[in-house]
Amino acid sequence: MIGAAPNPSNPPVVASLAAYRQQVQQNPRRQLVNLADYVPGVQLDIRYATAANLLGEPLYGVAAAFLREPAAAALRQVQAALAAQGLGLLVFDAYRPYRVTVQLWERVQDETYAAPPWRGSRHNRGCSVDVALVDAAGQRLPMPTDFDDLTPAAHSAYEPVPATARRSRALLLAVMARFGFVNYPAEWWHFDFEGWQEFGLLDVPFEYL
Repeated sequence: MIGAAPNPSNPPVVASLAAYRQQVQQNPRRQLVNLADYVPGVQLDIRYATAANLLGEPLYGVAAAFLREPAAAALRQVQAALAAQGLGLLVFDAYRPYRVTVQLWERVQDETYAAPPWRGSRHNRGCSVDVALVDAAGQRLPMPTDFDDLTPAAHSAYEPVPATARRSRALLLAVMARFGFVNYPAEWWHFDFEGWQEFGLLDVPFEYL
C-alpha cells in the first residue's frame, strides 16, 4: 500500500484505486493510458490474459495494455515511425499489477527472466512494454523466438539466427531506442522507458482502470 516503509522484502506499492487517482491528480504524467485507444493501429496479443503463458493460466481478467502517459506518448511515436514503413507494433504486455509479478516469481525464481517481489518490476511502474513487429496485414515478422522464451536464444544479441529474424530484431531495437526505450538484453521483446525511476510500483487491477 502507499505509504508503506521501503525495505527489501516489502517495497511500497500503491494498491488502491483511490491512492492511484490521488497520484494522478497531483501529477498527470502518472496516468496509465490505454494503448488500444492512445496508439493508432497498435495490435494486442496479451498472453497473460490467456493460458498461453509461463504459468499456463490467465493472470489478467482483461486483455488490455496500459503505460504511463510519457511512455505511451513515446510508443505512439514508435508506431508512427513504423507505419511510415508499412509496419506496426504488436504488444504482448505493458503495465503489470504487482501481484502478477509475485505469481511469476513464485514459478520462475530466476532474476534473469523475472523480477523478484522485493524489488518489483518496471512493468509494475507502467514503464515497460513487451513488443514485436507486424506487417501491414497484421502478420508477425520473424523473430528469433516467441515471447517469453526463457532461453539464451531470446537474448537480444544471440547468434546464430535466421537473416530475416536478425533484420526484424535489429529494426525493432533501433526504432524503440530512437524514442527513448532501452532494451533488456536477455529479452529481445522487453523495453524500459527512460525515466522509469520517477514512477512507483502499482498493484491496481486492469478492471479498475
